[in-house]
Formats: sequence, C-alpha cells, structure tokens
Amino acid sequence: MRLRLLLRRLTVSAPRMAVHTALPWPFRWAFIAIVFGFCAAIALWAFEFGKDIAGLDGDSKQQVHQLRLENEALHTQVSKLTDSHNKAQSIANTASTLLTTEKVAQEKLVNVNQQLETENLRLKNDLGFFEQLIPASNGPALSIRGLQAELHKTGELKWQVLVIQAVKNAPEFNGKLELTFTGMQNGKPWSESPPGATLALQFKQYGRLQGIYQPPAQVQVKGVTAKVIEGNVSKAVQSVKL
Repeated sequence: MRLRLLLRRLTVSAPRMAVHTALPWPFRWAFIAIVFGFCAAIALWAFEFGKDIAGLDGDSKQQVHQLRLENEALHTQVSKLTDSHNKAQSIANTASTLLTTEKVAQEKLVNVNQQLETENLRLKNDLGFFEQLIPASNGPALSIRGLQAELHKTGELKWQVLVIQAVKNAPEFNGKLELTFTGMQNGKPWSESPPGATLALQFKQYGRLQGIYQPPAQVQVKGVTAKVIEGNVSKAVQSVKL
C-alpha cells in the first residue's frame, strides 16, 4: 500500500503544486502609499487645472500682490513711526540732560551767592572793627571801642569788647576787664558782676574779648557796663543798653 502511494506521487498523474512568492508587509504599505500619493497628485493637478479654467487663480494672485503691497506700506509706515519715536526720545533725553545741568548750575550759583553774602558780612565786620581802631583826635590814650551785647531767645547774653591804645609804640597793657550787668528782677532794680565777668586783659595795640553770660532766673537784663582796670585805677568805662 505504501509502495503504491509512493509510485503515484512520482508519476505524471501526481497532484499539481503552485509556488507563490510572499511580499513583506513594509513593501506592501510603501506600495499602497505610493499609489495614494500618485492619486493625490493627480487630484491636485485636476484642481489647479480647474482653477485656471475658471479664472480664479488670476484673482488670487492679484489679491496676494495687493496684500504684499499693503504689507510693505505698513512696514514703511512702522519704520517712519519708529524713527520719529527715536528722534522724540532723543530730544526728550537731551532736554532732561539740559534741565539737570541747569539745576546743578543753579544750585552752584545759590551756594556761591551764600558764600559771597557770608564773605560780605565778614568784610563789613572787619571794616567796622578796623574803623574802631582809628584813633580819635584828642582822645584818651586807652579807650573802649565797640562794646556790643546781644540777648538771645534762649536767655543767654552774648557780649564783645574791643580795647585799644591809640598811641604809637604803646607800652604793653596788663590789667583786667570787669563787666557789670544791670536790669530788673521781680519788678526791682538788679545788678551783678559775677566772677566769670572779670577777665585778665593784656595787649599792646588792641585787645578784643568776648563771651556769653547766663543771667539768673526772673531777671531781665537791660544794660551792660565794661570797665578796664589797671592795678586799682579805672582806665576806661563804657556802657550799652539793650
């Protein structure tokens, strides 16, 4: 039986066999994609051809050209506006710099003016001081010039005394200055010559002394008297009222 089956397969009457080549799936998908792409290209060509036939493509090109022109015009306008803004900003910065410079210069002028006023006041004081040094004709050899007293709001009294010897080659003076303050206390006359108001005075041509006096409570100072004493002899006396 087996021999008979084997002989049947080897003879002409044996069943026919077909051999098919198997195509891989990636190649199949690539082939399908190429076919679809080709179809899409044909469809796009047909669409563009239909637009050319209908006359739509010319209008679209004209609209695109018009949009390009408008876009260029807008770019030009934006560029001009940017330049104008930059120029305006530059002018504003320049104006700000000029204002700052002018402000600094004005502040310097104010400071210079204040310095000049201070210097002018100092020169006036010096001028008054040196005018007081000028000897008076037929005057005493030693005299008090420029007794000044100023009462501050705090109650303190600032005083200043200038003493000169109005002679050439004057000998050195060695004495003391005694101050006496007068006024009213509780409605009654008041006077005082405190120990701090007696000062040593030594000079050759001129001597200047100054100080601050604090009067007692409830005292209203009305005047100051300065006396220059040498030994036990009073050489000069001067009073000033407030």
